[in-house]
Amino acid sequence: MNDLTRSLAQLSSAEEFLDYFGVPYEQPVVNVSRLHILKRFYQYLRQEQGFGEREESAQRKRYRELLTRAYQDFVDSTPAREKVFKVFQDSAGRQHVSVDSLRRSLDHPQA
Repeated sequence: MNDLTRSLAQLSSAEEFLDYFGVPYEQPVVNVSRLHILKRFYQYLRQEQGFGEREESAQRKRYRELLTRAYQDFVDSTPAREKVFKVFQDSAGRQHVSVDSLRRSLDHPQA
């Protein structure tokens, strides 16, 4: 485990990540999209090939680029449009309940 990995393990909030990598941000954007930014950052990291084989300075630079990109996604758009979380991916957040399932639930009233 290198110094970068140890440092990252100590970070938890979006602000901590943004501050650590020196990514300028507007607090209102982070207040609305903090979890979305971190999730998108994670998604970008998962798409990277050979990331662990890079030197630490190259890793740090790439982390910063990907975090900046993730943050910018939510400056230019909204969480609902970006659909990072499953609730937004499933029919724009609408849940579907069939009439048959409602009928079955009436046949077996719960205590």
